[in-house]
Amino acid sequence: DSEEDIKQQENRSNFKNKTSKRKKRDEEAEGAETRKKENSERAEGNQSPTDELSLAALEEEANPPPSSLMVLGDYDRKPVQKVQPFLPQWLAQPKLVQKRIKDNLVPVTDVPGIHPRLLKKLQMNGIESFFPVQAEVIPAILQSAANGYLMGRGGYRPKDICVSAPTGSGKTLAFVIPIVLLDRVVCQVRALVVLPTKELAQQVSKVFNVYTDGTGLKVVLITGQKSFAKEQEMLVQKKVTGYCSLADIIVATPGRLTDHISQTPGFSLTQLRFLIVDEADRMIDDMHQNCLNQIVKAAFQVDDTGSSMLFQRTKPGPVTAASSCYPQIPLQKLLFSATLTQDPEKLQQLDLFQPRLFTSVYSEKKILGDGTETEQDTDKKYTLPEGLSQCYVPCDLNSKPLLLLHFMLTMKFTRVLCFTNSREASHRLFLLVQAFGGVPVAEFSSRLPPNERQRTIKEFEQGKIQLLISTDATARGIDVKEVNYVINYDAPQFIRTYIHRVGRTARAGKVGVAFSLVLRIQERRFLRMLKDAGIHDIKKHPVKGNSLKPLVQQYEEALCKLEKTVKVIETEKK
Repeated sequence: DSEEDIKQQENRSNFKNKTSKRKKRDEEAEGAETRKKENSERAEGNQSPTDELSLAALEEEANPPPSSLMVLGDYDRKPVQKVQPFLPQWLAQPKLVQKRIKDNLVPVTDVPGIHPRLLKKLQMNGIESFFPVQAEVIPAILQSAANGYLMGRGGYRPKDICVSAPTGSGKTLAFVIPIVLLDRVVCQVRALVVLPTKELAQQVSKVFNVYTDGTGLKVVLITGQKSFAKEQEMLVQKKVTGYCSLADIIVATPGRLTDHISQTPGFSLTQLRFLIVDEADRMIDDMHQNCLNQIVKAAFQVDDTGSSMLFQRTKPGPVTAASSCYPQIPLQKLLFSATLTQDPEKLQQLDLFQPRLFTSVYSEKKILGDGTETEQDTDKKYTLPEGLSQCYVPCDLNSKPLLLLHFMLTMKFTRVLCFTNSREASHRLFLLVQAFGGVPVAEFSSRLPPNERQRTIKEFEQGKIQLLISTDATARGIDVKEVNYVINYDAPQFIRTYIHRVGRTARAGKVGVAFSLVLRIQERRFLRMLKDAGIHDIKKHPVKGNSLKPLVQQYEEALCKLEKTVKVIETEKK
C-alpha cells in the first residue's frame, strides 16, 4: 500500500506540473497577442488608457494647477527692470546748455541787456565772446530783474535759477555781470554770494571788483582774514539817525557770515535781492544748511530801523488780492555747481521757488554710418571739460613717489597740480620731492597762512613752481591758471572729488591731462565709481618697472634725508 500511495502522489505532482506549464504557455501566448494588438493600435494612432494617463500627468507637470501656497526661498530668474526716477518737471526738462565751448561762443554784443559801459570793460579784459553758460544764464537773470528790484516779470515773484555746468565753463561771470548791471540809489546789501572756501571767496571778490570799478557799487569780502571788528567797520556805519549799510555786494564764507548776522549791530539783509550759492552741492552736504536758513530768516526779519511798512518784506505765500496791494523786494536764489545734485529731497531743503535748471549734462545723438541715430552718454551724471584726457596708472604703494618723479623728471611734465587726501600726506610728499631735488615744488594746504597760499599760487601761475602738491582745498572752484596736468597721487574716494580735481585743467576750452595713481587693490572700485557716473573714456596707462630703476638710488637717499628732517621737526614740536 505504501508503494502504491507513493506512486499516486508522484502522478499527482507530475499532473500539477504539467497543468502549471500549460497555464504559463497559455499566458505567454495571450501576452504576445495583446502586445501585437497594442502595436497595431499604436500604428493606427489609437492610444491606450495608460498612455493617456501618462500624457495627462506630463501636462499637469508642465501646467500645474494654480495653488494658494507660497514656497519661501523659491527663486525665479527674471530680468531686473531698472527703476526710472520720478523727477519734478524742472529737473526732468531743464534748459540745455551746449557742452562744446569753442564751437558755441556768443559775441558779447549779441547778448541783450548788457550796458555799453560794461561791454567796453569786458573787451578791455580780453572778453570778446561769452561761453554757452554765460550766454544762457545772464539774459535769464536780467529778465527776472527787468522791472527793477520790487517785482519780477509781469509783476510776479521771479523764479529761482540752478546752473549745473562743468568746471572752467565761466559760471562766476554768469552771475557777476547781471548783479553789476543793476542800478541803485541807496546803499543796501542787494546781493550776497556764499562760497565754501576763503580762496574761492577771494577769487570771486576780485572779479566783482574789476567790473564794479567806476560804478559806485561797494563790494565787501568777509572770510575771517581780517579781524571781526575791522569787518564790522566795512559792513555798517553808525550815524545819528541809526545804522547804514556800507556794502552793496557781500562775498562771504558761511561761518563768518553767520557770526555777523548774529553779532553785528545794524547788519541787515532785509533788502537782499539776490542770494548766490556757489558750489551749492557742497553747501548742502557739508552741514551749511543751517547757514542758508539763517540767511533766509534774516532776509525776512522785521526791520527795526523805522522804515515804512510799505516796503516791509514778509515771507512769500499764495498770491491774493491783499498780498498784491503793496510791492515787496523778492529774494531770488541762484545756485551754481559743477556737480549739482539731482536728488529732489536734498534740493527740497533749499526751498526753491519754481526753479529753472540750466544744465550741460544730457545725452547727445550720434549719426552712424547707416544714417541711424543713437544716443550717447545716456547714463552720464556729470560733465567734464571737453579738452580733458583721462588716464589711470595701476601701481603699488611703494612705487607711487617714484611714478610722480618719473612724470616730472623723465616725462618732463610742467605745471602739474598734484592732489593728496590729507594735509599730512601733502606735507610729507612735498618734503620728499624737495629732498630728491631737481623739481621746483611747493605745497598748498590749510596748514599755510592765507597770504602764503596766495603767493604760492601766483608763483605757480608764473612758472616759478612746476609741481604744486595740494589737498582738496584747491579742487573746489579755484581758477589756477595754466595747469597742464593734474595728478591724483591719492585716488579720490568720491566721484564729486574726482570731478572737481580733474576740472582744474582743461579750463575755458583749453586742453589738459589728468593722471590717477591707483593701487591695484583699489582699481576695481575706482573704475566702477567712474562707470556709475557715466565716465567711460579713461585709459589705462601702465608704467614699466624698468623705467623707474634709474631713480631708485637717489630716491632711497632722499628717504634718508626725509627721515632726518621728520625727526628734527618732531623734536622742535616737543
